[in-house]
Amino acid sequence: MLYEMTIPAYRNGLRALSAQLDKARAWGADNDVGELQLIVARLAPDMFPLASQVRFSCLQALQPPTRLGAAGAPDLTDDATDFAGLQAQIATTLAWLDTLDAAVLDTDPDREVSFDLPNGMTFDMTARTYVRDWAQPQFYFHLVAAYTVLRHMGVPLGKVDYVGYMMAYLRPGTAPAA
Repeated sequence: MLYEMTIPAYRNGLRALSAQLDKARAWGADNDVGELQLIVARLAPDMFPLASQVRFSCLQALQPPTRLGAAGAPDLTDDATDFAGLQAQIATTLAWLDTLDAAVLDTDPDREVSFDLPNGMTFDMTARTYVRDWAQPQFYFHLVAAYTVLRHMGVPLGKVDYVGYMMAYLRPGTAPAA
């Protein structure tokens, strides 16, 4: 249950983010907007830049399985400095997610999960409430922040770039005419 609530969603979101970055790199090249300009872009002075949002998206996909019992997560301690580095972080995260055993995450949804934040706050939750109330919102927050930074910079992204994986579920004959 916890595996199905997290890992497929993380894969979908990170693959979509990878495609958004590809689109952003190509758009930047066509519009004289350099990689560095995009990588350091942020929505507000007190928000993290694109590079951090991508790394945090990856970290938010790595931390829940680790807190739920998985081992061997890659260490992503630094922001990437170019698009190749951003893509490498995503690829590393996806490769590790592909190694996970659902049984490890699904042992007991009511087991205790505790975690500390850098500011000293400690949270005690069940595995189920951790996934629902912390893990999923944190992942999507950083995923949306990265998407929004790219949009803010002018990259022509739309909803299909964010949830393009949904096209696999589209009922035939219901897509709007182009």
